[in-house]
Amino acid sequence: MSSRDEVLRRVRDALGGARGTRPPVPRGYARRLPAAEAATGADVPALFGERLAENRAAVRHVGADELATAVAAALWGREAKQIVVPADLPFGWLAELDGVRAMADRPAIDVDALAAADGVVTGCAVAIARTGTVVLDGGPTQGRRALTLLPAYHLCVVQAEQIVGTVPEAVERLDPSRPLTWISGPSAAYAADMAGAEGMHGPRHLEVLVVED
Repeated sequence: MSSRDEVLRRVRDALGGARGTRPPVPRGYARRLPAAEAATGADVPALFGERLAENRAAVRHVGADELATAVAAALWGREAKQIVVPADLPFGWLAELDGVRAMADRPAIDVDALAAADGVVTGCAVAIARTGTVVLDGGPTQGRRALTLLPAYHLCVVQAEQIVGTVPEAVERLDPSRPLTWISGPSAAYAADMAGAEGMHGPRHLEVLVVED
C-alpha cells in the first residue's frame, strides 16, 4: 500500500467509511475548572484578570458606576483623539469622554480611516478565565470584525457575568455559525527564529475593563 493509499484509508476510517458511521469523539477533557484550581481562593473574574496580565494585556476591574470614567481614563492614557465604536455601543460607556471624538461605524467606516484611528472600544460575547481569552462574535456592542483588526489599540469591556471558567463552557454559549474572533492578548506573530512582531494581525495593545457589580 502506498503512502497515498494509507492516508486515504485513514480519512475514510475517520469519516466512517461506506457505512456512514463515525468513530466516537473523546470527550475526556475538563469542562469546568478543576477543583484544585477553583480552590485557590480567586474567583473567576479575578482568575481572568490574572491570565490576561500573563498574556501581556492591561486589565482593570471596575464597578458598573465607574465604567464611563474608566473608559475615559484609558483613552486619555493613550492620548487618543479619535476612536471608532460599534454603532450600538451604549452611549453611557462614553459619557465622560472629553476631547476624544468617537466615530460610530454607521455607515461602515473605510479601512483607511479605521487604520488611522487611535483605537476602538467594544464589548464582547464571552470571556474565558482559564486562558485569559476574549471572544467576539459580531453581536451587540462588538461590531464587525474589521473594527478590532485594524486600529492599533483595542479597549474591550467585559461584564463579569460574561466570564466562564473554561473553553468548553465558552463554546456552549457561542453560535459556531457566527464570525468568531478569539483574542488572548495583543496580536503577535513569530518567525522561524522566534523573532516576534506585534500588530501584524490585529491591535498591538489590548486593554480590558472587567465590570463587576
